[in-house]
Amino acid sequence: MSIDLRITGGTVVTPSGPVAGDLLVHDGKVAGVVARDVALVAERTIDATGRLVLPGMVDVHVHTREPGYEHKDDILTTSRQAAAGGVTTMFGMPNLKPPTVDVETLTDVFERYTSSSIVDWNHNPAPTKFDEIVPMAEMGINAFKIYMVVDTGRDYPHPSGTGIHDHGHLLEIMDRIAPTGKRFIVHPHDQKLMDYIEGAVLASGDNTPEGYASAYAAREGVIWDTAIDVVLRLAEASGCPVHIAHIQTRRSIEAVRRAKANGVDVTCEVNHWAPFLSTWEDVQTLGPYALSYWVPDENRLAIWEGMRDGTIDVASSDHAPHTREEKEIGWTQMWSAHTGTPGIQYYYELMLDAVNRGELDLDRVVEMVAEVPAEKFGLAGVKGTLEVGADADIVIADMAHQWTITDDDVLSKIGWTPYNGRTISARIERTLVRGHDVYADGVVVGEPGFGKLAAAPAARSAELAATEGT
Repeated sequence: MSIDLRITGGTVVTPSGPVAGDLLVHDGKVAGVVARDVALVAERTIDATGRLVLPGMVDVHVHTREPGYEHKDDILTTSRQAAAGGVTTMFGMPNLKPPTVDVETLTDVFERYTSSSIVDWNHNPAPTKFDEIVPMAEMGINAFKIYMVVDTGRDYPHPSGTGIHDHGHLLEIMDRIAPTGKRFIVHPHDQKLMDYIEGAVLASGDNTPEGYASAYAAREGVIWDTAIDVVLRLAEASGCPVHIAHIQTRRSIEAVRRAKANGVDVTCEVNHWAPFLSTWEDVQTLGPYALSYWVPDENRLAIWEGMRDGTIDVASSDHAPHTREEKEIGWTQMWSAHTGTPGIQYYYELMLDAVNRGELDLDRVVEMVAEVPAEKFGLAGVKGTLEVGADADIVIADMAHQWTITDDDVLSKIGWTPYNGRTISARIERTLVRGHDVYADGVVVGEPGFGKLAAAPAARSAELAATEGT
């Protein structure tokens, strides 16, 4: 037997657990795991002695900023960060200019990915034009996304066209999405409560990072909890599969846990900033560069417990780059700053570092970054796993490499990371997409346009059939 690639000497993390063996790759697919002494002819060999051989991350929440905001990042630069960070499949978000809300704008975005992305991809359009929901679903997407929020003092990062705030409209969207089988990602937010809470803070003259952070976490996170309660009840009423973005409070995690026990098809995600960048000290020292959101200690403890027990299903980056100029104004006018933090380049390594610190088990990390997002977002058996027949999306990591993250290593256009100066103990050395190197020895080697649409198996078959017919 002859194969394309043999990765030797490492510990291969399979769905059944870690295996001390060699991973085989052929025609871009995982071909098996064999004992080290099995004789096979391989066109190419990679030595992974002493390393973990892991499935690539499936990041379902990524802000590429293209089209419309390419001064922050674009599809190419985002996919370069993905490759360096072990992300082999990324799903883009619709808050673009123009926002992705119909077949025309989705077609344009697909064409941009096709020409630019180094890693495999998909995109989550906003289902705010009801008649466009089914046609977009038929294009090979795996999820939709909306925001239950209106920005105060700015028109970004939640632009017009991507938000739904009326509960009746939200239920109608779920009724229309449910028959498609696609998952519905919701950024939860109780806008009326927030208008009241932040209005009081702003009326007091407090427009600082501390004021902003306190407002969004006010009353133990009431704006998140009430919105998530509504989403869960509507999901139950409609039968629509939902995914809660930005899970960050104890009550919300408990609500998701109860909903799952009652049979609601709900998943939720933790973003990089919640476990790793959300303390009050971060807010005070990094100010706008740490916001996203502040997570009080009680809620952070609940997040870690939810990650450990499986209530929190998915780790997705919420990669949200903004320039220094867009952040600096936040020191004195936080409600005018663009909120969000870059995260795709370092999230997997931060999670592996958490394994070394004893905060998470390795199998939970692999489930959260790869197996579960693939399973729940239509890519079961295709992505997120090192099992026979799946795409050979592979990460090789050194779990005994201590190093310090610095701005000098940042591949984003913005040139900064909130983790500048943080020392961690795990390092991704190589990333492969469908058996091909896209990152190796500290260098992105993948070519623009190598990435392909990561569609559900049925959609992929239809795409192949159409291609063969031309």
